[in-house]
Amino acid sequence: MKKSFIFSGSGGQGIMSAGIMLAHTAIDMHKHSTYLPEYGPEQRGGSAKCTVVISDDEIVSPLPKKCDNLIVMNEQAYKKHQSCLKAGGLLLINSSLVKAENVRTDVKVIAADVDDIALELGNVKAANIILIGILIGATGIVSKDIFAQSLEEKFKNKKPEILQLNMAALERGIEIGKKHAK
Repeated sequence: MKKSFIFSGSGGQGIMSAGIMLAHTAIDMHKHSTYLPEYGPEQRGGSAKCTVVISDDEIVSPLPKKCDNLIVMNEQAYKKHQSCLKAGGLLLINSSLVKAENVRTDVKVIAADVDDIALELGNVKAANIILIGILIGATGIVSKDIFAQSLEEKFKNKKPEILQLNMAALERGIEIGKKHAK
């Protein structure tokens, strides 16, 4: 099994955090994983993208020609990267910010108002964790429990409420993803 992921959005939306946590979780599951960040020239609010590859076998290149899964946090990311997704792939859209009509009929689309859901939970910054939860629920690419351990590690020095928020975001995302499971 080898799967590739592109996470894309704007700086400050947790794109890089989402990608690196997914990659680390795969490693914790004894899989091979690569993480390749790509930033726009702006310091904040500019484009942010990362590519993650997870495989049972050694990974030769961290850059796939086309990705299996595309996760977009905003409209600009959707417009810029939707052609990078291979036919039959999964397109995961933050429909709170992506209003463009999907023109791809050859991919599976899961659209969720993740910014709105994150605000309901208490903070829009949890939107990236909701998206990862959807990805986990829909594909089972990594273990929910091991990803939760990653969250605990990431937020161990923060206020307990921050970890609770992110755990709730993960659970909500997994619920949504399971409704769309392959």
